[in-house]
Amino acid sequence: MAEAVLIDLFNLKMNLQNNCTQKLLSRTLEGATGKHYPFVYIMCCQTLRIERSSEHNVLLKSISGLQFLKKGFEVVYASCTAAVLYTIKQKLDEKDISLIKIILPLQRRALMRVFLDHLFTTVYQFEFEDLMVDCDPHNFQQPAEPCRELQILADRDLEAIRSEIQMHLESLPSLKGELTILKSSLISDNIFLHGFTTRTGGISYIPTLGSFNLFSSSKRRDPTAVVKENLRRLAKAAGFEQGTYRSVKVNHANDVWIMGKTEPDSYDGIVTNRKGITIAAPGADCIPVLFADPVKKACGAAHSVLFYVVGIQANLCKGGERASPPPVLVVRWVGIWPGSKQVTE
Repeated sequence: MAEAVLIDLFNLKMNLQNNCTQKLLSRTLEGATGKHYPFVYIMCCQTLRIERSSEHNVLLKSISGLQFLKKGFEVVYASCTAAVLYTIKQKLDEKDISLIKIILPLQRRALMRVFLDHLFTTVYQFEFEDLMVDCDPHNFQQPAEPCRELQILADRDLEAIRSEIQMHLESLPSLKGELTILKSSLISDNIFLHGFTTRTGGISYIPTLGSFNLFSSSKRRDPTAVVKENLRRLAKAAGFEQGTYRSVKVNHANDVWIMGKTEPDSYDGIVTNRKGITIAAPGADCIPVLFADPVKKACGAAHSVLFYVVGIQANLCKGGERASPPPVLVVRWVGIWPGSKQVTE
C-alpha cells in the first residue's frame, strides 16, 4: 500500500466554476482519506507554456477553502513541475517514504514519468490513478479497465523537461558550506591541475551522502540529475570541461584502465597521458590515491583497497610508460574529509 499520495492538479481546467473545483477536490481528497494514506500532497504548478494568472489564484483559494483537510495534507505550489516535484521529494525523503501513488489526469502521465525518471531513482515505487475532472459526480469513478497513456512526448518536449530540471537544480543554494578543493604541494599546477573535494558545496541533502555527492547509484535516493549538478559545480570551480570527466568503476580489485585501450567493465584505477582529460577516483573507507609523473607527463587516479594498493600502483606505473603530453587531473574525495571517519552510504 502507498505510504503517500500526490494529487497533481496541474492539468485541471482553469475555467471551471469554483463550486466544480471544490467538488473535484473534495471527492479526490475524501477518497484518499478513506484509504487512510498517512500523507497527501496536492501539487499545484504551471506548464512550460502557461504563465501565472488569476485562475491559479482561484484554484489555490478553492484548495484552502476545503474544511476537512487534516494533519498530513499539504499543498505544494511552485513555478514549474521540476520545482514542485523536487520539493515534495525532499519531504518524502525526510519521512523515508518510497511507496507513492500519484493521482493525475491521464494526458499528464507520460510527462510525469519523464520527470520521475530524472528526479527519482529505483528506490521509489510509483503507482498511478487517473484524476477525473468531469463535474458530473458519476464520472469521478475509476474506469473498470485502465486506459492507455494518451500522450507521446516529442523530442523537443523531452529536451524542455531536461532543461527545466537543470535550471531548477542550478538555482539551488550550496549546502553545508562552500565548495572546497584541497590540493597537494607535491604536485605542480604547472603540469597537472588536481585536487580532492570535501563533502560540502553541493546540493545533495541526503544526510549520509553529505552535500557534495559525486557517485550515482540506483540504490540510493540521490538521482543522477543531482550528481550531474554537483559535478557541474566542481568543473566550474576547478576549471575543467565536464564532458572530459571520467571516474573509475569501482570493483575493489587491482584492475587498471589505460585510456586508449578497451575500457574494462570495472576497474579501480585509471592512467592517461592525454592532454585535457579529467580522471577521478572515489574514496570512503578506501583511500583515493593520485599518481603524477612530471617527467613522462602521465597521471593516474586509483580507488585503493588496502590489499590491492601494491597491485594498482604497479599497473598504473606500467600504463604510464607511453607518456607524452600533459593531462589535466582532478580527483574527488567523496566519502571522508581530513580528521573524519564518516563513511558514505
